[in-house]
Amino acid sequence: MTLALNYTEYGAGPPIVILHGLFGSARNWHAITKQLESTHRVYALDLRNHGSSPWHDSMTYHDLADDVRGFIEQHNLEQAVVIGHSMGGKTAMLLALQHQELVGTLIVVDVAPIPYQHSFIQYVQAMQGLNLSGLSRRDDADGALSTGVPEPDVRMFLLQNLVYKNKRFDWRINLPALSANMAEITGFPKEVMNRVYFGKTLVISGGQSIYVQPEHHRIIYALFPNAGITVIPNAGHWVHADQPAALVGAIRAIL
Repeated sequence: MTLALNYTEYGAGPPIVILHGLFGSARNWHAITKQLESTHRVYALDLRNHGSSPWHDSMTYHDLADDVRGFIEQHNLEQAVVIGHSMGGKTAMLLALQHQELVGTLIVVDVAPIPYQHSFIQYVQAMQGLNLSGLSRRDDADGALSTGVPEPDVRMFLLQNLVYKNKRFDWRINLPALSANMAEITGFPKEVMNRVYFGKTLVISGGQSIYVQPEHHRIIYALFPNAGITVIPNAGHWVHADQPAALVGAIRAIL
């Protein structure tokens, strides 16, 4: 079932579609989109179960890619530049492998087309364990979440999904769906590993991140033979937050 995704639109020119990562939303990419809007029309999407987009129990990469396919076709954005980070990067890769005609240039930020062994289920469980009815201010949530999520920067990122509405705090992210589909989210569809996307491709990784390792390059080049791989120093997994200017420079270079 294809869902109609929420999005924010910027600028004018050739289209760019941006797909955020797990626990993220379109607004996480606001600073990047403002840099790109001078030359392109940029669409920053909320993927299903995130941001202001609809919720659904199913959350495979085929679901995610099909939502984006529907968005591109509905807005007549064929041959768009598609930029995806982490979960959004895997979504963008699957879309390109399945629908080459829709993706003119593929830019993948800090993820490889592989299944990862780690899971983020502990973050989901920590968020689900938060007593929302007992919260009176956001700082209380930060303190309560610190036991399950000791890293301050990760807590700050996760708490962007906590919103105050109808006189109470609530999550704007579908935590039960993320929990039920975590194995899908950390994986990558095996059935497309024999496909090839021949379009222009750039894989950008953070120099301090573990997500794109040298042993992954062979798999990347097999699926995306026209790929280039760029490493941005002093950046972790959230490259767009750690080194936004360097990321924009790498994107502009391929554009």
